[in-house]
Amino acid sequence: MRIGVLTSGGDAPGMNAIIRAVVRAALANNDHVFGIYDGYRGLVEGKLVEFTRKDVSEILNKGGTILGTARLPEFKFEQVRQLAVNQLKRYDIEALICIGGDGTYMGALKLHEMGIKTIGIPGTIDNDIASTDFTVGFSTALSTACEAIDKLRDTSSSHQRCSIIEVMGRHCGDLALYSGLCCGAEYIFTNETGLDKDKLLKDLKENRLAGRRHAIVVISENMTDVYQLAKEVEDYSGYECRATILGYIQRGGAPTPEDRLLAARLGNYAVDLLHEGITGCCVGVSQNSLIYTPIDEALKMVNEPNVELNNLVQKIS
Repeated sequence: MRIGVLTSGGDAPGMNAIIRAVVRAALANNDHVFGIYDGYRGLVEGKLVEFTRKDVSEILNKGGTILGTARLPEFKFEQVRQLAVNQLKRYDIEALICIGGDGTYMGALKLHEMGIKTIGIPGTIDNDIASTDFTVGFSTALSTACEAIDKLRDTSSSHQRCSIIEVMGRHCGDLALYSGLCCGAEYIFTNETGLDKDKLLKDLKENRLAGRRHAIVVISENMTDVYQLAKEVEDYSGYECRATILGYIQRGGAPTPEDRLLAARLGNYAVDLLHEGITGCCVGVSQNSLIYTPIDEALKMVNEPNVELNNLVQKIS
């Protein structure tokens, strides 16, 4: 087969490990593999290069993506997608593996509807793809967030301070939930649980009066202005309070072993599915087993709140 591979949307640690797995698994099947630079934009512009094993050497432990990534809102227009299809036909590429999040999946679905064999692989730090238990990049972002929160705890404890820490995740609260639990945050707020500001202020004031030296509050992005919240906490509770937005630092860095292993499994699985004639789907893991889901179904799925972990927060935070 002649297979193209691209990364699209936000970069995530482990994308290079997926690229490596796809290229080497395909070459093991005597396929030809083409790296497509700068996502769907690069596909439209014809930025395609045939890859060898050497081209993906020494990238397993590198963050980001060697293929680059770019957003192309115009890809929603059929005439723009037709330019992409024309490029694939120009190189006789019969299948396309697309690495990214739900926006990447939507592009892959549209190309599939235009006759291109496509497979989606979840590469995003947000863990917001409901068709898989975990996405490539989440483990590394979680590790980065935990390291930062642990360091902020040291300062909070020393200065008897409340720290409000905003982590990424877009509309999925997994990064906040997992990092908050791993770091012993006193309060964790996600889009799934919501934010009861009045209760938070009351609880922090009571904690301060009871002599607790510090507090850690972990909150998902897009929920509130954390700097304004920090001011309100300081004015009401008596704690000196600081807000920290971890931001894009969570996207970088060498992927964890968990992300590298998941990337290898999913990349190889995607190539296997193409050879089995299964396309128009995205791959993932469920209870550590490899699975695939039609892309149109995956895009309709909604991330459900993690009841077990949310209950655990209530008991031990």
